[in-house]
Amino acid sequence: MRKVMHVGPETCSVVSKLLTEEEREAWGVEPYDLEDAHGHCKALVRRGIVRVADIKFPLPYRPKSFNLVMVSDALDYLSPRYLNKTLPDLARVASDGVIVFAGSPGQQRAKVAELSKFGRPAKMRSRSWWGKYFMQMNSEENEAVAKKFEQASSKMTFQPSCQIFHLKPYH
Repeated sequence: MRKVMHVGPETCSVVSKLLTEEEREAWGVEPYDLEDAHGHCKALVRRGIVRVADIKFPLPYRPKSFNLVMVSDALDYLSPRYLNKTLPDLARVASDGVIVFAGSPGQQRAKVAELSKFGRPAKMRSRSWWGKYFMQMNSEENEAVAKKFEQASSKMTFQPSCQIFHLKPYH
């Protein structure tokens, strides 16, 4: 995965980590205001590596611009109306797939102070809800990528506290 895009809060730190890997290009979309961002993040925005954009609207990238698109902690805040536009657009800019990190039901909801930042509380949707949604959107699970991810995360003893979905790109 040479060209990777991360979408979601904390994009600057994720992109910074990805950029430290050899022969990796990393880009990001921060869907929330960066008024309290640190200087390194603002530098990534000035250089055009990270964009601040509302993901409810089409992303300004050509189809298949990135090998992999990772979206974390952003889809949980979208209503189905916007989710129906956003997920296909994320898949449009991916050539090899999309990884969705979604909250788990029972997780703590956004703090009251964060509600104004996100505009609405997160919807903690179940695995079965996401499965039905992906089926309705004709999104298929990318089993090969899911297996690779499981192998890599087991070596690192990574225990996710969220639901992870590996989707094939739309063609």
